[in-house]
Amino acid sequence: MTQTAATMSRSTTMTGPILMLIGMLMFALNDAMGKWLVSSYGLGQVILLRSLAALLILVPMVWRAGFGKLLRVQRPGMQLARVAFSTAEVFFFYYAVVYLPLADVMTYWLAAPIYVAAASPFLLGEKVGWRRWTAIAVGFVGVIITLEPSSAMFTAPALISIVGSAAFAFMLISGRFLRETPDSTLVFFQVAGAGLAGLVFAPTDWSPIASGLDVALLGLLGVVAMAAHMLVNRALKISDAATVAPLQYTLLLWAVIFGWIFFGDGPRLTMMIGATLIVASGLFIFIREQTLKKRQAVLPAVPE
Repeated sequence: MTQTAATMSRSTTMTGPILMLIGMLMFALNDAMGKWLVSSYGLGQVILLRSLAALLILVPMVWRAGFGKLLRVQRPGMQLARVAFSTAEVFFFYYAVVYLPLADVMTYWLAAPIYVAAASPFLLGEKVGWRRWTAIAVGFVGVIITLEPSSAMFTAPALISIVGSAAFAFMLISGRFLRETPDSTLVFFQVAGAGLAGLVFAPTDWSPIASGLDVALLGLLGVVAMAAHMLVNRALKISDAATVAPLQYTLLLWAVIFGWIFFGDGPRLTMMIGATLIVASGLFIFIREQTLKKRQAVLPAVPE
């Protein structure tokens, strides 16, 4: 009996990280497909069709839970702000990948937790000690190195990448105010908001779909994204965040691989150096936050 329980425990321990790794792979596939599609079709068109495909999965889930819950949301103003940030983040991401290598854009987006840490004392009232401020500074240096300081760093794609990753960070911050809102509700409004924005812009740049492959990819775009969300949410529910959250940085590995295979984009030295600093600072901030939470659970007065 004891051996069976131990086997089940090991199985559960392994399931969370495996689901997280598969979820990151699915997100990377979604991003690679999006980069492929927005090079041939309008940005609004791609996002509209992506959202419709995702809603095909979401609506039955929301139906079973009850549509009434969507009308009884926590903090409507904050919900609206989160939808605005998430919609901007999606548009900016797909705009950026048209002009920049996938790994470069992913590097900017992986800096979002650093922005969250920097903004948390002002927006969330959280205390940040010198260790995390040092890590935040290192992360910002990584972003600057990735930009390759020169006149080229002020091009529209580079600036859009920075603004988009900041929008993603503010989406994460707004999510902290909405902890009591079910994940399905948050994702539904997020997808619906992007779909409405896509509906507004799609008529201005709509292109006929050229092949059956593109039809499949446009349909899969939203399905793959939803599957990735479900895998990540499930991983976080069955495993500690400290175990699975750092695995999000495998996104960068997949971005380099897919960028090289599908688009011929080899990793730049400055991107690799900047990404290393960003990942290292992000991991330090996360580990430091987890350590402080454990200490404060025992001794709430322990300083940073």
